[in-house]
Parts: sequence; C-alpha cells; structure tokens
Amino acid sequence: MEHDPRVADVDLSSQYTPADVEGRLYERWVSAGLFTADPDRNSARPHFSIVIPPPNVTGSLHMGHALDHSIQDALIRRRRMQGHEVLWLPGTDHAGIATQNVVERELAKDGLSRHDLGREAFVDRVWQWKEKSGGAILGQMRRLGDSVDWSRERFTMDAGLSHAVVTIFKRLYDEGLIYRAERIINWCPRCLTALSDIEVEHENREGELVSIRYGSGDDSIVVATTRAETMLGDTAVAVHPGDERYRHMVGREVELPLTGRRIPVVADEHVDPAFGTGAVKVTPAHDPNDFEIGRRHSLAALTVIDEHGVITAHGPFLGLDRFEARPAVVAALREEGRVVKEVRPYEHAVGHCQRCATVVEPRVSLQWFVRVAPLAKAAGDAVRDGRVRIQPPEMAARYFAWVDNMHDWCISRQLWWGHRIPVWYGPDGEVRCVGPGESAPEGWTQDTDVLDTWFSSALWPFSTLGWPEETADLRRFYPTSVLVTGYDILFFWVARMMMFGLYAMKDEAADRTVPFREIALHGMVRDQFGKKMSKSAGNVIDPLDWIDEYGADATRFTLLRGASPGGDVPVAVEWAQGSRNFCNKLWNAARFALMNGATVEGPLPADRSVADRWILSRLRQVTAEVDRHLDGYDFAKACEALYHFAWDEFCDWYVELAKVPLAQGGEPAAATRRVLGEVLDVVLRLLHPMTPFVTEELWTALHGFDRSDKSDGSESIVVAPWPAGAELEAAGQVVDTAAAAEISSLQRLVTEVRRFRSDQGLKPGQRVTTALDFAGSPLAAHEEAVRMLLRLTEPTGEFVPTASLVVEDVTVRLDTAGVIDVKAERARLDKDLAAARKEVDQARRKLGNEAFMAKAPEAVIAKNRDRLAQAEADITRLEAQLASLPAG
Repeated sequence: MEHDPRVADVDLSSQYTPADVEGRLYERWVSAGLFTADPDRNSARPHFSIVIPPPNVTGSLHMGHALDHSIQDALIRRRRMQGHEVLWLPGTDHAGIATQNVVERELAKDGLSRHDLGREAFVDRVWQWKEKSGGAILGQMRRLGDSVDWSRERFTMDAGLSHAVVTIFKRLYDEGLIYRAERIINWCPRCLTALSDIEVEHENREGELVSIRYGSGDDSIVVATTRAETMLGDTAVAVHPGDERYRHMVGREVELPLTGRRIPVVADEHVDPAFGTGAVKVTPAHDPNDFEIGRRHSLAALTVIDEHGVITAHGPFLGLDRFEARPAVVAALREEGRVVKEVRPYEHAVGHCQRCATVVEPRVSLQWFVRVAPLAKAAGDAVRDGRVRIQPPEMAARYFAWVDNMHDWCISRQLWWGHRIPVWYGPDGEVRCVGPGESAPEGWTQDTDVLDTWFSSALWPFSTLGWPEETADLRRFYPTSVLVTGYDILFFWVARMMMFGLYAMKDEAADRTVPFREIALHGMVRDQFGKKMSKSAGNVIDPLDWIDEYGADATRFTLLRGASPGGDVPVAVEWAQGSRNFCNKLWNAARFALMNGATVEGPLPADRSVADRWILSRLRQVTAEVDRHLDGYDFAKACEALYHFAWDEFCDWYVELAKVPLAQGGEPAAATRRVLGEVLDVVLRLLHPMTPFVTEELWTALHGFDRSDKSDGSESIVVAPWPAGAELEAAGQVVDTAAAAEISSLQRLVTEVRRFRSDQGLKPGQRVTTALDFAGSPLAAHEEAVRMLLRLTEPTGEFVPTASLVVEDVTVRLDTAGVIDVKAERARLDKDLAAARKEVDQARRKLGNEAFMAKAPEAVIAKNRDRLAQAEADITRLEAQLASLPAG
C-alpha cells in the first residue's frame, strides 16, 4: 500500500485517551479567547446569546446539569462556527437557604449558631465560605467542555446584580406591585423561613385518614382529615352549595370537639361533594385552600402551630410537637366517641423542604408579595403573540395553565443570607422603600427579611448584561436568543423571568422586551428503565465518574443522543461505553486516513470513483439532515444521523473500500486521499458541537496545525466554518442516486456472503478460495473490493466448489474443503436442528390446545405464533446448511 510522504508527521497515539487531551485543549481555548464575546465587533454580524441557568453556588455537577449544559454548548458552538457573535454567559446563584444551611452546619461543628455570631458577622462568614469553597461546579463545567465566556462570570449577589435587584424592587413597590400582607405560605420549621413552591417537594407518604363527628344529633356532621392536630384551629365546616345532604346544615353552627367552641357550616364551591363525606374542616391558618375559603366567608384564621411546629392552642396539647400532638388528639377524640372511622395506612402527598427534608407547615404569616396579575398577563401574551416561542410547541399549554392562574408570589424569606428587602421602618410606623442612591432616615430600621432567591434569578437575562445601565452588552445581546432548561421549572423560573423581563424592559421596542426569543425545554435524565434517579433507588449516576471513565465527549454524546425536544432522557453505563467506542472508532478511522495521506488541500477530484461519489453524496444528505434536526432542537436525531453515517457508512464501508485505490497508487490513490480528507473534515465539524475534544484533536491533526502546548489556539475547529448545504453543493456534492444504488447493491452482496460464510461455520478472518461470476453485473468493477472485504482468494488450478449462492446476479462459488471441520460443523448444525424441531413441537402443542387458546391473552398467543414461525424458518435454514456441507 502506498503511503503519503507526510506519514512521519502523524503523531496521533494508537488509541484515544481523553484525560491526555481534554484539560490541555480547554485551557488552550480559554487562553486564546475563543469563548470571549465582543459586543463592538462587526455590528452587521448576527449575534447569538444564552445566559446559563445559574447553578447553586453550593452545588456540584449532576446529570441534569450535564444534559442542560451539553445542549447549550452544542447550540453555542454551532452558532460560533456559523459566524455569529456568540455570548454564553456563566454564573452562579447565591442559593439562600442552601448556602445558609451549609455554613450553619459548619458553625455547629464548633458548637455555634448564627445567632452567636450575629447577622453581620454571619454574613461575612458566608462570603468567606463562598470565596473558599463555593463554585466548585464552575470547575466541573470546564471538565464538561462548556465554552462559556469566563470574563463575564456573574454571581447573583455581586454588586451589579444587587443594584439591579434594588432597582426593580423599588419600581415594583412604587407602582403598587409589591405589598406586605398576612397570607398562607409554605413554612419550614427547621429552616425557619417561608418557601417558594419550587422549594417544596411532594412525596407520597403513609399516614392515617381519620373521620371525626363534629356536633351531635341532627346538628352533627362528619369530616375526614390526615392532620387531626389542625382541628384545634378550625373555624368552620364547608360543604358544596348543591349538596342536598347538607342543605339544612348551611348557616347553622356545630360544636368543635375538644375546644368547646362552636363553628359555622358554610357553603363553598371549592368542596368536592364526591370526596369522602362531602364535608371538609376549614383551618384557614394552616391550609392554603382553607385560607381561600376563609377569605370568601370572612372566617377567623387561628394560628395553633408556631414557627417551630409546636402546638400553641391552650389546653392539654399546648407545647407538643405537631407530630406528637396528632396521635394525642386522635386518642382524645376517640375517648369522646368522636372518631367514626380510621383508615390506616392512608397514602397521601406530603410537602417537604427541598433543602432539609422537613415536612412543610402551611401557616399564615406576614410576608412580602408580588402582585402578579398584570405581570403574568404580559408573560402569557408574549407567547401567544409569537414574540417568544416554546419548543416543543405542545409545552405551551402547560405554560399558559400556570401564568393564567398564577397566585401572588411570596418573595420574603426569614434568612440572613440574601438580598435584604430595601424597606425601612420609622419610629412611628412609617414605611419607606429605599432605592439605589437613596438613604434611609437616621434611626430607621431595615426589614429583617431577605428576598426569595428566585427574585434575583428572575432578573438574570438582563441584570447579567448590565441593566439598569444601557451597556454595550445589553444593546448587543438582549434579548437573549434561547433559554435552555428543564420542563420541571417552566412554571417557576421561566415564567418569572418572563414577567420581570417584560416589566424591566417595557420602555423598549416590543420585540426587545422579552428576555429570550425561544424557550427550548428538555426533560429529566432517568435511568435506562425510565425511572427517576434518586439515592434511595440507588440509580444515581455521577457525570464526573463518567467523564473520568469514558471522557467528556462520550458523556455529552450519550446525553445528547437521548435528548429529543421536551422528552425525558434515559441513560445507562452501557450507552456511555458505546459512546466511548464511537470516539475510538472515529479516532482509528482518522489515524488510518492520516497514515495514508488524507488531505484537505486543493479541489475535490473531478474524476471520482463510484465509492467517492456515493460517500460525498451521503455527506451532503447528512449535513442537511443534521442542520434540520439541530434547528429543531432535536439532538437525539442529529446525533443518531451522525453516529450511523460516521460509523456504518464512513468507517465500515468507505474506509474499507478506500483501501483498494490507496493500494493501487497514482491518480486513484490521490483522489481517494482528497475525498477521505474532505469527508473526515466535514464529519469532524458536524460532530464538534456535541464532542468538542476528540474532534479538535483530530481536525487540527488533519489540517496540519500546531497541536503543541505552545499553540495559541487560533487554528481551531472552535472557529472553523460550519458545514452548510450551499458550501457542499458548490463543491459538487449533490445527491448521486446512481452511485447510491450501485454501492447499495455492493453492500447487499457483501453482507449476504458474510452471512453465508458465517452459516457455513467460517471464521471472519479465514480466507476461502472462491470463484465470482458477475455475468455482466456493474459490480464486476468492484471485484477487488469484494475479495478484500470478504477474504476471498482467486482459484488457481483445479477448482471444485463445495458451496454456492447467487446474490445481486453475482454467482459466488466457494471451496470450503479443508477450511472447516465438516464433522464438527455437522454436529453443531444437528444439535441446533434438534433444538429447533423441539421448539416447533412445543409451539404447535400450545397453539393446538383449545383450553390454552381460549384463556391465554392475545399477546401470549401472538408470541407463540412468532416462535413457531421463527423455529420453522430455522429448520429450513439449518437443513439447507447441512445439505451444502461436503460429504464426510
């Protein structure tokens, strides 16, 4: 085989080792400034921007992050290659509760609490922790290959973002869109703060449903509850106004057991008459639905559980923990004969604090709220009128269901770490919101609460770009191009960014008010069986372990290969291993190409072989297919198309077919080297957004660029042009149906003969003397390739075939005498034939059994029919193989 004289320059190792490549390449990219955006560079150039959903400063990279970042990086890298001015802005969230808990646990090791330090000293301690230990996830993002602009890294409590928080709070407050009131909220008795809905995780737990009789005689009514301790705070019983069973009770009062109080029976549309007894207890201070009923009927809200989860109602239960009080209250009710029924166990959803897993307590509390009605309407209108598009479109219905029915948002948290609410109180009850550049009067005190973390992260798309100042970044990169996030926070974070973006930028042109043009939603990462990953299930996979074991490219490709718009992404170790094997396959193909002089220099040859025409034609089709899928955020289909083209068509077929002209030398070899280089170049560029490291290493080697540590990184695939349909067509790469048909015929011939060889008991590497009769077939031109691919030796002298077959009008006669152990092969086939006949007998007996046919499910019957058909086909095949064996 003739080799290119440049072979000595090919210094790719014999196998791809990600750890030897990834860190080196990433630092080269960063130091060369390849990820840095410039708002003033070529204003005519289209821009593309994404602000990263800020991970918690306390967090570490999990599979959800890895998926989210892999999608964003693929989008960013492709747009960069397409010539856009690209900004991918990184940063972290201060994560109020999570961070405060981390530092409090550190203090507890020394026997201290935050109260021992005081507020100012505690906040200083949190900043110290943040600088020392926070942000580990940023280093992990580097390991994954995130091509973010590190020069623009932001933190939700840095000076600029804090200025934006106070600015928008002041504006909302002055317009009456922020207010303070007593409302029902989620409360964590451990963290001692209100929680947002997203900070509450609901899990099914086994409890007890107790039916209790209120009142007596004709004036009695039965209610059921899983939280008997809250009855101490009941202020009514509610029934549906159309429920005839209780019509006579509406307006009357019944005695509330254990308390001596009498409470009214009210009629309310919220009550489901078909559930339980059709009557519900109403505890406005400790249930969100009851709170609304209480507001509609002007009921008192009696708080009977304090912020620590302790009973405050006077009587025998005073001072008991809520979970101690529950059985005690039931026992007391049972003693009075009030318990009508007990259902145990009774499974129901229970809310838990996301940070500490404490059961959340709904309770009335004085808090700060955002009046969301006008903001939510604007957020809904922006999607309805097409200014913002949700991908996939069917997810829009879930978005509307949320924004059209949004409750006022509780934004205050009883924490010390976070943006402190900029409201001050005077000595005579005066209240003033102090905006940027303003000062509170001497002697006034600031509100002790901080803002919900989601308040500052709702500003993220524009506060990170310099708002409220009119910065160059804000002018060039806002609105951002796309928001990539999981559908699970569509309601919470996405809707809030929409509300605040539209509000903050309301003086801009209509198309500049939205925070992003598109919302690309993906699902959750699950295990290979579709189950949610959890520590309790033992199915959690750490992406860093995968990066260590298989490399960042394999980790990314595995996730992206399962990422269809809005769909959940199943993953398994076996799939990561497959992705690693894919990278290795690509590496080996590139090494072969380079060792044989593959080149990207000069025009493509005008005189091309059928194989050249076919692979270039397929390259054109795959490029268009990948573009189409990536434009639709369907990474799964894009990766699948590239995987099968690169592995099946390029590596397994074209590279093998290329060996014939490469061995011939001369013009055929030169043409093949150029086509090899062209296909490899385009495939690497198409794969780069998904697998950046291996493609960089191979592409720079293919182009002969400096790959040493001294390279400035400017000759990088990161900034190489993205393959486009027009570019390929200009290079003469159009769909060639004739070449495709001829190569398909060749593939069928080779595949069938391989299968026949296997059936004959021949090992893949064994050479077999074979006569080929093409009888005028165009495949005659490929005889050398056919013999090479099938390990077929031309006959010399006397030739006596022992087996033959006809495929694609080509007669193939093989002499297997002496190549296989006929006796052993006959024994193997006889054994397989006996097993197939037994399978036929069993299947026929079942299908002939009337009792079985009458009782068995249709699916089981169909499975047995399939087994019978397969076994009969096996018998036919095995008998033919036995008949074709030589005698002896």
